[in-house]
Amino acid sequence: MSTPTLTEAPAELRPRRRLLRGLPWLVVRQHRTALACVLGLAVLGTLWIVYQRHEMVQFLEAGGWPEKEVRYTVDDSRSYGYISSLLSALPLILAVFVGAPLIAGDRENGTAQLVTSQSVTRRQWLIAKLGLAYTLALVCGLMLSAAFTWWWQPHRSFFLSEWVEGRIFDNTGPVLPALLLFVTAAGITIGVLVRRVLPAMVVTFVFTAVSAYVWDEVRVRLGSTRMFTYPKDTDLPARFDEAYEVDRWVGNAQGELFGWGTCAEATEKAQNACIREHGIINDVIEYLDYEQMAAMQWTAAGILLAGTALLTGFVLWRVSRRPL
Repeated sequence: MSTPTLTEAPAELRPRRRLLRGLPWLVVRQHRTALACVLGLAVLGTLWIVYQRHEMVQFLEAGGWPEKEVRYTVDDSRSYGYISSLLSALPLILAVFVGAPLIAGDRENGTAQLVTSQSVTRRQWLIAKLGLAYTLALVCGLMLSAAFTWWWQPHRSFFLSEWVEGRIFDNTGPVLPALLLFVTAAGITIGVLVRRVLPAMVVTFVFTAVSAYVWDEVRVRLGSTRMFTYPKDTDLPARFDEAYEVDRWVGNAQGELFGWGTCAEATEKAQNACIREHGIINDVIEYLDYEQMAAMQWTAAGILLAGTALLTGFVLWRVSRRPL
């Protein structure tokens, strides 16, 4: 009686084919809980954004938009605030719960020594871990950024948020994927240096919060500001509706600028006397034009990706030359 071949064997006895094998499969299985939670959050967030956009478009079309002017504000869709809060919190979630424990956890419980003592080299193990974390950050960032940009871009006039603010600028275009990659790399780097999971998560939390504050200051400086002078106490032209105002002054005919609070006297008579004394006849604004947004976002993404590359290079160097 001949022995059945593998293809003739019963289905339950045949080895199952996996999409991932070897070390990538081991890394995914090891971090399957964090992977499922973060990826599930991103998928649900994307579906939520798509649904909210559908609701908004139906509301606007029912009112005759764009042929007719329709009143629609953020207050008409409270979900906008929830979604923007979720997107703003995602970098912190990835940094603290994915990046920080990625290497520190294996060092603390001895998994790193066990794996690298087998047929797997230290560099292979590290590349597999980094590949998982970066792929997760990139996929989540691309999904959510594409959906949020699709929602916000054609209807931006209905949202009160300035486009330079983080919940718009950082969550649309290429910035969100790059930001998620950077904070994940930062969390991994901190985990490599601290070597313990809980302290690494705490330090990563503090670093992410501080870096968000610093990034708010850097973001506005990514564009080239422009100046516009117009007669005092008149309205700005309509073309400035989407411009971001950086600063404001008052000026005289000679081009001298004074602080916006100049001549803020207690009485109207004193104010008029001050205005005549300084010869103030103009209002002056320093602004960023909306047309600069795309260039500013790609510049921001380039800075964040460069930071990711530097941190990744440091991690590879550090782990390759220091004992686990």
